[in-house]
Amino acid sequence: MPGRLGRFAKRPARINNFGDLLGPAVVRSLVPIGSKASRPARRLLTVGSIAHFAQDGDVVWGTGVNGKIPITAIVARDLDVRAVRGPRTAQVLSDLGISVPEVYGDPGLLAPGALGIKRATVPDAVVAAIPNLHDFEKWRDRASVVDPCQPIRSVIEQIAKARAVVASSLHGLVIADALGVPSAWVASASEPRFKYLDYYEGTNQHGIVRHSSLDEALEALSNAPRPRTDGVIAAFPIDLWELPHATSAHKAY
Repeated sequence: MPGRLGRFAKRPARINNFGDLLGPAVVRSLVPIGSKASRPARRLLTVGSIAHFAQDGDVVWGTGVNGKIPITAIVARDLDVRAVRGPRTAQVLSDLGISVPEVYGDPGLLAPGALGIKRATVPDAVVAAIPNLHDFEKWRDRASVVDPCQPIRSVIEQIAKARAVVASSLHGLVIADALGVPSAWVASASEPRFKYLDYYEGTNQHGIVRHSSLDEALEALSNAPRPRTDGVIAAFPIDLWELPHATSAHKAY
């Protein structure tokens, strides 16, 4: 996407996995209409395990470290960090000499509010299965599976209507939490534990069980409390924009 919304970093072209598209939607909702990028313009990294794409001078808001990429891939040291996904990301960056505030949260938690989507008053009886992009082929024949490459509004609306969610998609779990939908974490064939534990610990959810299979997760669904988002909203780098007068960027989510 052109401009400065979302996760501005050079990276290879990829399939439009819904979790990778949440950042721009959230940032758009927080920046008042008519705002212009402050000068000099600075790049903002937000939703996703993309800390290894950071360059010196970037602003980081809710970004995470990718647990399957070597720490040596993180070459930036001069970063303006406003918030990170969780304490595990904070520890990695701190060990590299980068100053990190104790402000945690995945901005994907704000996506349903940004799009005006609420949990269904009367949820469907189905349990939505949200696979990680790389797990989709294995899951695609299961009942109520949600293709993570559908438009983000469609994915979020399906989660909002579901009785519960089982997911190996991190952002399937994040959106379920944001909407107050009970969820269970299923092990991904391609993703390590790091980013999930980083997210859960960053939202004060401890002792979350990773289930080895979809069937096991379906048997173990529990209703977790909704994570707080006030800290990550307060840390939003609104100073990257020149705002219209008498305007506040922070909406109630």
